[in-house]
Order: sequence, then C-alpha cells, then structure tokens
Amino acid sequence: MGSGMTMIPKARDRSALEQEQFLNILSREEALARFAAALFPRAIPSERRKLADALGTALAEDITAPIDVPPFDRSNVDGFAVRSADLSAAGEGAPARLALNGETIHCGIAPKLQVAVGTATPIATGGPLPRGADAVVMVEHTQPAGSDALEVRRAVSPGQFVSYAGSDIARGEALLRAGTIIGSREIGMLAACGIAEVRVARKPRVAVISTGDELVQPGEALAPAAIYDTNGAIVAAAIDENGGEAIFLGAIPDDEAKLEAAMRHALADADMLVLSGGTSKGAGDLSHRIIGRLGQPGIIAHGVALKPGKPLCLAMCDGKPVVILPGFPTSAMFTFHDVVVPALRKMAGLPPRSDTKVSATVPVRIASELGRTEFIMVSLVEGKDGLIAYPSGKGSGAITSFAQADGFLRIEALADQMPAGTGAEVTLFTPHVRVPDLVIVGSHCTGLDLVTAPLAHAGLTVRSIAVGSLGGLAAAKRGECDLAPIHLFDDESETYNAPYLAEGLELVPGWRRMQGIVFRDGDRRFEGLGAKEAVAAALADATCIMVNRNQGAGTRILIDRLLGGARPEGYWNQPRSHNAVAAAVAQHRADWGMTIAPVAHAVGLGFIPLAEEHYDFALVTARKQRPAVQAFLDALGSDEARAALERAGFRPA
Repeated sequence: MGSGMTMIPKARDRSALEQEQFLNILSREEALARFAAALFPRAIPSERRKLADALGTALAEDITAPIDVPPFDRSNVDGFAVRSADLSAAGEGAPARLALNGETIHCGIAPKLQVAVGTATPIATGGPLPRGADAVVMVEHTQPAGSDALEVRRAVSPGQFVSYAGSDIARGEALLRAGTIIGSREIGMLAACGIAEVRVARKPRVAVISTGDELVQPGEALAPAAIYDTNGAIVAAAIDENGGEAIFLGAIPDDEAKLEAAMRHALADADMLVLSGGTSKGAGDLSHRIIGRLGQPGIIAHGVALKPGKPLCLAMCDGKPVVILPGFPTSAMFTFHDVVVPALRKMAGLPPRSDTKVSATVPVRIASELGRTEFIMVSLVEGKDGLIAYPSGKGSGAITSFAQADGFLRIEALADQMPAGTGAEVTLFTPHVRVPDLVIVGSHCTGLDLVTAPLAHAGLTVRSIAVGSLGGLAAAKRGECDLAPIHLFDDESETYNAPYLAEGLELVPGWRRMQGIVFRDGDRRFEGLGAKEAVAAALADATCIMVNRNQGAGTRILIDRLLGGARPEGYWNQPRSHNAVAAAVAQHRADWGMTIAPVAHAVGLGFIPLAEEHYDFALVTARKQRPAVQAFLDALGSDEARAALERAGFRPA
C-alpha cells in the first residue's frame, strides 16, 4: 500500500486505484505496527487541573510532599497526654496518681500548657501532643481521683498511641510519580498535602463523525429505510472511557463537499478524528477519497485481515491520526477497541488497558474465514467442568452483541474453524465476570421476559441464549443451562415436547401461544381463509413471496408440514425470530409467513390461526433445587405472571 493518496483526475483511474488498494489487505499485526510507527513517539501535552477535575487523568510530573503528614505529633485515641517515665512503675496494685492540667486538647486546638512531671492533660483523638508529653494513655485505663487528678493502673511506653509528624507522609518524599492515574485515593493523598492543582496529561480531543444518508439521530423520527446512528454515541462513550475527550460532530450525509468540510474542521480543532462508515468502497463511501487531500502521509492501512473489521482504514494527516471504522456497530467497536484504544490511551498518558482473561470451553463448532483473524463474542455460563462460552452469532450489525456478551475469543487467521469442545481463552469486557444465577438456553419468546422480570428486579441475573429448541435440548443434556425452552411437535404421538426429553430432564409446563399465517390487511389472497387454504392460495400465485424460519425452529416444522414438498419464492429466506418474519411482511419484502399471534398483532398484521403450540421448559433435574431455579418456578406459577402473559396474548398452561 502506498504512503498516501493524491488527487486523481480521472474517475476510471480512481476506481482502479481504489480496487487495487482494497485488495492489499494487511494482517492485523502489520496494520497495528504501521499505525504505531506513524503515530509515535510524540510529546504528551499537559495542563493544570484542579483536584476535582483531575479524576481519571494521568499525572504529567512527579509530585513530592510539601509538608509532613501529619504536620504535628497527634493522639490516636481519646485519653490523657502523659510523660511515660511517670508511669513506669504503675500497675493494678500500685496505681500512679497524676494531677490534671487545666486545659483539654481537641482537634484543631493548639496546646498552651506543658505536661510537667506528675501531670497529665486530657486529649481527644487527633489532638496535637503538648510539650513535655511523649505518650497517651487511653481513657479506659484510668480512674478519676477527685476533680483535679486521675489514677493510671498500667505502664505506657514512649510513643504509645502517638502518630508522629511525617509518619504518614514525610516532607520531600516522592508522593506520586508521573504517569500515575489519579483516582479517589490519589486525590486523598494530594489533598492531605494541601495540593489543590496538579499538572496532568491533557486528554486528547477526539472528533467523532458518523457518515451516511441513512442515519438519523436518536430522538428524531425514523424515516423508511433509515436507521438510528448508534455508532456516534457508542464511539464517543468509548473515547471518554479510555482517556479521551469526545467531540461528536453528528452524522454527515454522503456528500463529498460536506464531508470534506466537516473532516477539515475536525482536524483543525481536534487531536484525532474517528469516523464510522465510508470504508467499503461502495458508491456512497467517500471518506477514504478525502483523506489524501487532508495531509501527509495519508492512508497507512485500508483493509485489515480482521473479522469483524476488514474495511478498517488508518491514516495520518500532518501528524494527526484519522481512523475510519466500519459502519456495522460490532465491527466498529471491535476495531476501535483493538486498534484505536491502545493508541488513544498512550496519547492520554495512560497505561495499556489491562484485560482479564479466563479459560472456557466452546460447546459448538464455530466456522471461520481462513486468512482473517476473527473475534467471536461469547456469553459465559457455568458448566459441569468449568465455564462454557456460547458464541453470540448475531453478526457485525448487532448492537446487543457487545452489550450482552461477557467477552470475546480469537480464532487465528490460519484456522478455518474452532471445533466443538475446544478450550479457549476468553478476553473479558469487564475486569470481573459474574456467572448468571439462572441460565436459559433454547427457543426465545417475548413471554419469557415477562416471567423473568421479577427475578431481575430481585437482583438475580438471568442469561437467556436463543439457539432454538433443538439447540436448547442439546445444551440441557450437556448440563450447560438450568432450563431449555422448547416447542417441538412429535408427529408420532401428536404431542408437544415430552417425547423429546432425555434422562435427567423433566418437563415444566409454560404457556400456549397461537401460531398462524401473517399477511397484510387487505390482501385478498388470504382474507377469510383458513391456514391450509391460505397457503394453497399462496402457492397458486407465483408472485406471492413467503418468508420462512430457520432450521431447528419449532415454527419451521409447522411450515414444512403445510408446504409438503413445495419450495415457493422466499423459502430460503430463513430469519431466526418471530419478529423478523413479521417485519418482512409488514415492510412488503414478503407477502406471508408464520409467526405467533402477539407478534402479529403488535405490528398490525392480519393473522390466520393454525395451531396452538406448547411453549414449555426442559428442566435439568440436577439443578432444580438451585435458588434461582426455584425463583423462576415460583414466578412462572404466580398470579402476576399469568396475568401478564394473558395481557400479552399468551395462555398460561
């Protein structure tokens, strides 16, 4: 890859150069090395900040203590300041009698009277030790002897219950070193020395721009084919989390002049520019074209052998780093944390991020693309022999993948898969992982959220992993979950779920939900017909497009039974959820499909009932007595849950 980009006079030449450049994919390691070499070494700017504003920053210089802490000898207890020599012979049988001096020393009160031989001065915890005294006797070890004297029945040693000046921090001592991250404890140390301001590394100002005609800011109305700009918010937050100061400049449409003006403004005002979108060489991808006009050396890497994150673009424009993240949220965040965060933290004077790693077993085979380092987000659950790492499987466009996963594992570029049962190292997103109290693996249903809500409100963590009924049964048999929601019809017995249970599993009745055909109101091909007649009408019309469900889903079994051997247009469109089926029909991408009544009604679709299916739970008997399982069973049978299910359109078993 060349050292930069220049103005290209002909569109044909530009297209050829872009294609050539994008084919020159760098390894992750090579891309990181090039970026670091272009960015460092560099001086870290500093600024003075008040203590209240210094939290989370890195000190830019060593700090020595300007005073002793404590600044005077002080008492550690409530008692009496004494001369230890006066009590050397004191004991239970021979108490020492001391005359009381005419003052009491409290915190903030400077002593006026000397403790002479045979006398004592009352002193409070933290009070300055008076002249002549070298120890403090606790009040519990004394007895009054009239109004102006006391008896002491035990000896004390010099320095007893006294903190000497400088015993905590000595004047001139190195208090904190440059590079120390200022937390609440460091602020306490600085405040104890009377230091009100410190010189810290200035937080890098990082401009954030989202690109794309389709982007709408949260809070605004969502137009057809538009999406909310999630990358802007999440990238800005991640910058603040890692020592930067994010400056979000909004979403810029796919207009080259507008985008170039925004990028120039950002680089003039900020230390770094991070964009998302505009890296894949599509017709609307403009960011990479502009970079070559913004400064030297320009693009350093465009295309990295990462999954997710292949379209990543790294550049340097006259000393200021520019990063163009992929548009899909998961790709954007993986590449940001993997590539940008190390550079950003170094620019902020912060140490490298300390990642916590744990060992886990992968229960299912994970296919991988040969030649690309792949990161797989996983959710952790407790298995029989340790942690189990379930891949999220939601793809690089999924927002929830990052929020719901515990961490990620890595598949090296030379591997084309990770076999089931592989032991893997999982890098955690947070320093600690809390294994969920209740693990539910299987078919998902919106009714499940209604039943588990009381558990979450009670402080129990519930992890629900949607892998389909058959996947849930397999997980339950392996002991990787507490409950597996299933809705599987057995043709031979003409019953739901029970025939599929294996030894060690028992059936917990859940609720009934009506499955049926969905269509748009007003479609005469379906209105007034039963389910079988509606499907027959759809098959008779070659222009009628269906939307299917994924293999392993209970709904798919019902669909295939209705279709027989037919494979109409849309059969191979196989989304994994009821909501996706309803969305396809509502948005005119399909004309009919099968989903459950509550989902159909929620989006205003017509609904033809087919069969009331049983959504039940395969319970791992060995885990039945766990408190979280009992809490779930109690919630499932409660009047509140039954009422909530009925309101949502389900029928409790």
